[in-house]
Amino acid sequence: MIYKGIQWFSFMKIIRYSHMSQTGYGLLQDGVVKPLTGLPFEKLSFEDRSINLGDVKLLSPCQPSKIIAMGLNYYSHAREMEQAVPNSPLTFLKPPTAVIGPDDSIVYPSASARVDYEGELAVVIKKTAWRVPAHKVDDYIFGYTCFNDVTARDLQRRDNQWTRAKGFDTFAAIGLWIETELNPENLEIETYLNEQLVQKGNTRDMIYSISEIINFISNVMTLLPGDVIATGTPEGIGPMQPGDNVKIKITRIGTLNNYVVANGC
Repeated sequence: MIYKGIQWFSFMKIIRYSHMSQTGYGLLQDGVVKPLTGLPFEKLSFEDRSINLGDVKLLSPCQPSKIIAMGLNYYSHAREMEQAVPNSPLTFLKPPTAVIGPDDSIVYPSASARVDYEGELAVVIKKTAWRVPAHKVDDYIFGYTCFNDVTARDLQRRDNQWTRAKGFDTFAAIGLWIETELNPENLEIETYLNEQLVQKGNTRDMIYSISEIINFISNVMTLLPGDVIATGTPEGIGPMQPGDNVKIKITRIGTLNNYVVANGC
């Protein structure tokens, strides 16, 4: 039996998981996963079974066709980088092949001598978006999650554009889940490196709001369900090394945990 048209819950957590060699989406409630029959971005439809959270592996909570990321979108980060505040949103792309999920390994590429963490709030798109007016943006947001915009900082400074520095496989860590009901205007963002707090900011410090960002991007390209927008990082960026543990923690979402390994491990 399948339940269709289930009413949306407040602060609903949507996960993507693997269980017994199968992958799928599910609703997480009180440590129990209720599997969905398909994609979660429109009408929710559940299977008539449940799985204990401890019996599944959490994957990246979506499979974006593209990741659009924001550069210099916090006043504090612009100051630490000694860069002027951009006159319009500064965007770049990360490929979907960069995506990893919770507890997955960030691979330190041999081409780089400095790989940095960048803790960020990410937006997951709900439905096809093209030229969305700023006042209608909420209709196109599925939810929010944690994001680590891993960056080869030395390559970013060396190249004339950021594709290589931002685009290595494993350089887009996403998770744990998608929080579907959340006000993003006053969220604490923290990054921990080997359990030490190294980055702390608040979304109130954003230069461009999420409404402005989605309006801007959707006037450039069509956004598809499951696409991810990484909204920028606050001050405190810094290097990671193989063997390190990095965690991105955001108020009312949770903590994304990953490990850094050497290339070839």
